[in-house]
This record gives sequence, structure tokens and C-alpha cells, in this order.
Amino acid sequence: MKFFGLYIMSFFYVLAGILHFVRPKVYLKIMPTYLPYPLQLVYISGIFEILFGLLLLFPVTRTAGAWLLVLLLIAIFPANIQMAVSFYQKSNPSLWIAILRLPLQLVLIWWAWTYTKW
Repeated sequence: MKFFGLYIMSFFYVLAGILHFVRPKVYLKIMPTYLPYPLQLVYISGIFEILFGLLLLFPVTRTAGAWLLVLLLIAIFPANIQMAVSFYQKSNPSLWIAILRLPLQLVLIWWAWTYTKW
């Protein structure tokens, strides 16, 4: 069962990374305004999601990939906060999704962390 979760996680991050290139405007909307070069950062984070997701697939790189995902999830947490703030300010009816993403991020960090011990 643990391998199934690992493959699901890997697929999820590779797909999310690809979406950074296919639909960058979605990610640009939640990019914190204080960060320079937002489009480039969207692409860079997409590359990292793809790379780190792929690192999970190989036993020799699995632990490093899991730790790198933990760090990436921590690094992108401000984007989730920005999304919630922006949705609140604009009275976006999807505010509940933005708020739900905040604790979900902690679950994703924990999930990646469980594979740091392999």
C-alpha cells in the first residue's frame, strides 16, 4: 500500500508541475505580489515539482526527493496564503477552497515526510 501512495504522490507532483506550463495564469493569480519575476517563478516551481516527483520513483533518490518536496511545499505555502487573502478581498465564492488548501498543505508536507525514511 505504501508503494501505491508513493506512485500516486509522484504522479500528482509531475502532473501539477506540467500544469505550471500548460496553465501558468492559474498559478500567477496566487503568486505573492512581493516576489519578483512571477512567471519565471511559476515555471521554476513547475520544474521542481516534476523533478522532485520523479525522484520519488527511484529508491536511490527517493529520500532526497521526499525531503525536497517537503521544502518545496514549505516554500510555496505563502502562495496558498496569498490565494486565501485575495479570494477574501474579492469576495470570491471559492474562498472556502482557498481556506481548505491551508491545512491540506500541512497534510501534503506530512505525506512527503513519510517517504523521507526510506
